[in-house]
Parts: sequence; C-alpha cells; structure tokens
Amino acid sequence: MSVPTKIPAAAATAWLHLEQLGLQAGSTCIIDAATLTLAAQRTVVLGPNGAGKSSLLRLIHGLLRPTGGQLIWPQQLTQAMVFQRPVMLRTTALENVIYGLRLQGHNAPECRQRAAAALDKVGLSAIAQRPARLLSGGEQQRVALARAWAREPALLILDEPTASLDPASAREVERIITEIANAGTRLLMTTHNLGQARRIAEEIVFIDHGRIVEQSAADLFFTLPQSNAAQCFLKEETP
Repeated sequence: MSVPTKIPAAAATAWLHLEQLGLQAGSTCIIDAATLTLAAQRTVVLGPNGAGKSSLLRLIHGLLRPTGGQLIWPQQLTQAMVFQRPVMLRTTALENVIYGLRLQGHNAPECRQRAAAALDKVGLSAIAQRPARLLSGGEQQRVALARAWAREPALLILDEPTASLDPASAREVERIITEIANAGTRLLMTTHNLGQARRIAEEIVFIDHGRIVEQSAADLFFTLPQSNAAQCFLKEETP
C-alpha cells in the first residue's frame, strides 16, 4: 500500500493511522471507511460478533488487502500476530519457535538460544522437545506467544487469544500478554472477555457493523460509553 507524501498531523505522533480504510467482499461491506489513529500502547478492539474486529486486525497485519483507503505507518514497525487457534508445525515446541526466528534471518545458534529463552518466559521449557500438535490448547497458545515474543516485535496483534481456552489457561495466557506489554511491546487485540479488556486495555476501539463507532480511554469507555451501540453492547455482555 502506498504511503502519501504528506502524513496527517494526527498520524505523525501515533504508530498507525487508518484513512477511510475499507474492505468489501462482493456486495458485503465488512469494514466501512474506517478512519482511526492509534497511539496507545495497549489497545483492545471490542464489538459484537460479526462486527469486523478480526478483519480489521488482518487488514492492519497485511493478511487482507483493503478495497479502499489506506494504512499510514509513520514509522515501520516489526509485527507478529497470534490467532485464536494457533497453527502448529509438525515438529517440537522448540522448533516451532525457532521457525519464526529463522524467517527473520537469524543464524542457527541464535535461533536456538532465543527460542529456548522465549519458551522459558512462557513457562514451557520442560516440554520444549514435545510435539507441538500434541500439546493442550493452552500450551499451544503459549508456544504461539513464545514464537511471537522471540522475534521481539514492536507490535503484537492478538485475535481472541483466550477465546477457546479453559479459565486457568486463559489466565496464564493473559499473564504472558501483560508481561509482553510491560516489556515495551505495543498490543492491539480483540477479545469477548470484558473483564480481560478492562485489565489489559489503555484504550478501547468499539466497532459495529464494520464502522468505528467509538474510541476512548478504557476507564471512560466502561464507565461512560458515548454511543448507544456501545451502551447496548456493554449491557448485553455484562452478566
């Protein structure tokens, strides 16, 4: 995607600006002229099912090509993305992490050293040599986080990282995500867990029917949402 010669002033102080970003599939509008500036270190995207959250993240990561508008990066950021159901290669947990580092061009000794350190950070050193596809869902997600963390991305994108996990595994994954953020990595994530969003987010972006409806500090969003759509969403999602 082309970057304009003149970057909007709002984008110049942020790490990403979306300008009228759109995604159309046939006659279906998935993302509708999204204009958004992201500057917070920890941003959580909320919205009902089918709102376009995952599509928005995939557009930002470059997995989908927009049909309109553009992404403006004031500076290039190294990125990694972790999905709800991580893809595990047919090899060990350690080799899964090494693979991501090899793609970055690191030599073999460095790959092994960094991969081992990343698995230790997520508490999986003891099972580094086990086949990744035989691990539990929670363990696989931790391997995926280790694979991302080992690459030292400036931006980590997370799409519902705990949605399919049991409560104990979800808490452990959330702990790791928080540790990654505390180490200085920017987070952009989606979740259906409002408690998790409250704990992690500095900023909330609320999307509904493909439109960016609201963007505000997390505490303000949860105490005083500005849009009717967000108010209804919080009322329906809060037990």
